[in-house]
Amino acid sequence: MKRVFLPHNLEELWRIIAGEPKADIYAGGTDLLVKLRQNLINTPSLICLERIEELKGVHEQGDEVMIGACSTHTSLLENPIIQRNFPVLTKALNVLASPLIRNMGTIGGNICTASPAADTLPPLYVLKAEVEIRSRSASRQMALKEFILGPGITCLKAGEIVSGIWVKKVPGFNLHHFEKVGQRKALAIAIVSLATLFKISGEEMVEDVRLAWGSVAPTVVTSNEIEAMLVGHRLSRQVLKKAAPIARAIVKPIDDIRASADYRRQVAENLLIRLGSVQK
Repeated sequence: MKRVFLPHNLEELWRIIAGEPKADIYAGGTDLLVKLRQNLINTPSLICLERIEELKGVHEQGDEVMIGACSTHTSLLENPIIQRNFPVLTKALNVLASPLIRNMGTIGGNICTASPAADTLPPLYVLKAEVEIRSRSASRQMALKEFILGPGITCLKAGEIVSGIWVKKVPGFNLHHFEKVGQRKALAIAIVSLATLFKISGEEMVEDVRLAWGSVAPTVVTSNEIEAMLVGHRLSRQVLKKAAPIARAIVKPIDDIRASADYRRQVAENLLIRLGSVQK
């Protein structure tokens, strides 16, 4: 039987971590508990963060928004600050797993699991999110794209937790889009996903763009080359088709039980081309 600790504040958490240095730390547990049942991990004890109110909520601070790492996906979907400022994240959260998982799972957990197929990661990449990391004695921030090193691998050190995510508002970007392809229409793990932000002028010209593909490489894939190709043009299928071969070349997918690598390359291209029909 594993011991489970439920601290109510950060000071209590640091004391428990000091006494249980080999414990696994979790919040909603939607990924961790599955692994425990399958005997994929062996840990002497567990520390649950779900009762620490300091790690929850959404707070506006000028042109930035701080999202508590233990905020559930459902709470973020319902939050007017997220709805108003980050539609691309809302679109991804809306298709993440099931209502039951969204009620339990947290955005910090989705980040720390570091799955290539995690639905929140491509939106957070295009939003250039930063991760706030805290320990008992220090706090630091780093870009999300630097924090995630590979599948299940992050920059977290012993005694550290992700306490929040900082995201700058993007008022100039007037088109937010997220799409994922799975094996079914609901409760699907992404075979390929694409998050995009566009700044479209009154003449329907692309003034700025950010793109991020998920589930096509060990980490989220971005492309400065494709973004540069689209700037100065209308968002048309013709222009996107010219950029599509680059998408096929930059992704590094694998074959698994959900799809072949070649299929993922084709879908990565197709999702880019489909942007030409996105409602502007």
